[in-house]
Amino acid sequence: MLNIVVNGFWGTREEGPQEIAERWYATLARLGEIDDGTFHGWHEAGDGVPADPLLLPSVAALADYIVRENTGPDLDVVGHGAALWAHNQDAAKVTTAVRAGGSSPYITNSVSVSFRSRTVGEDADVIRRTPEILAAIGEAWDIDAGQVYDRPLYRVVADHFGLENSDPRCGRAVYLSERRAALAPDGLPGSYDTAANGGLIIDLTCGGMRTPSAETVIDVNTKLRAAGALEPLSTPFDRAKL
Repeated sequence: MLNIVVNGFWGTREEGPQEIAERWYATLARLGEIDDGTFHGWHEAGDGVPADPLLLPSVAALADYIVRENTGPDLDVVGHGAALWAHNQDAAKVTTAVRAGGSSPYITNSVSVSFRSRTVGEDADVIRRTPEILAAIGEAWDIDAGQVYDRPLYRVVADHFGLENSDPRCGRAVYLSERRAALAPDGLPGSYDTAANGGLIIDLTCGGMRTPSAETVIDVNTKLRAAGALEPLSTPFDRAKL
């Protein structure tokens, strides 16, 4: 069963629904450019069936949705969360979720794009392009670190290094913010691509041409950790990125 996740994390960055909506809209627009067959027909997370009304993405529509989804008294502290999903013919079900904007120095901000399917395989073009999706969310959200992973690989890496969910790590690909990128060693077994905002994507799949073994991913994590490129943000957070 296909179960692939692209995600990114960052520390404290205070933003309201409008700013979050602008970043989310930029993400959805870029996703549509990558694979319109997968990334269209978005439903609000609370919808139950494909017949429910669609959310037609715009900054205004997303901002309104974010406001409707978040009604607590302390949103300026904990931030805003929302999710959209789409499941189109001959495509995997895709969900994009965000949690962002709060002032708490103890709550991690995050964005993710996840794929699940019993019929679509890892040879699908959109799955081969997940490192490109990682670059897209890295640029739109100016993340500190992010990765592409499948569930078994995620567990292996987490168990090997004793990681918390938000700890930086390398999966099939890794995104490193500019300061992290400056610490990354050369010569790792993957392709290196620089994002528009100075971040670095190290793609161990080399453009979707191979699936790295767990041993390879653990070795790359070891080298990146030794270089300081995967050092967790210090808590309490005093910045969004390393």
